[in-house]
This record gives sequence, C-alpha cells and structure tokens, in this order.
Amino acid sequence: MSFQAYLDKVEEITGKAPKVFVAEAKKKNLTKHKEILEWLKADYGLGTGHARAIAHVILHGAEFTVKQTTGTHRDASGTLNLDGKKAAKNKVSKKSAS
Repeated sequence: MSFQAYLDKVEEITGKAPKVFVAEAKKKNLTKHKEILEWLKADYGLGTGHARAIAHVILHGAEFTVKQTTGTHRDASGTLNLDGKKAAKNKVSKKSAS
C-alpha cells in the first residue's frame, strides 16, 4: 500500500481529507507525534498505521522522501495529495476534458 493509499483510506474511514486533519491539529496546537497519534486514535478510531500517515503529513507536509521505487508500496511522486480523493478525481477529469 502506497503512502497516498493510506491517506485515501483515512478519508474513506473518516470522511475527511488530509488537509482537514492538518487544519484541526493546528487549531488544537498539536505539534508532537505522540499527541497527534493519541488524538487521531481517540477521536477518529484510526489504527496506528493510518494515524502515523496523517501525523507525518501534519508534521512534515505533503513532500516526502521516496524510499520504495518498486512493489506495492511504490509511490514515486514524492508529493502527496492532501485535498482528498474527490478533489484529485475532479482534477484528473478537468485535465482529460482539456
């Protein structure tokens, strides 16, 4: 499962795009990995892996270092979509229509 797939699954589970979690964490002044994980698990029932993916985005933004270049974890872009699956789908549709 790619990094983006984790974020997409969190959106599927919670109905919230990653950027919403970033804004909520900022509003709550959450800046430490552990406190972010505790919040995501308690308030949204996320498992450790999904909570860690969101925590990474909250703390480090959309850019990440590509470590896996082959296999199921492959995500060669190095940039995550934080706007959510629906927004990404609309973006692709608009490009196709051009």
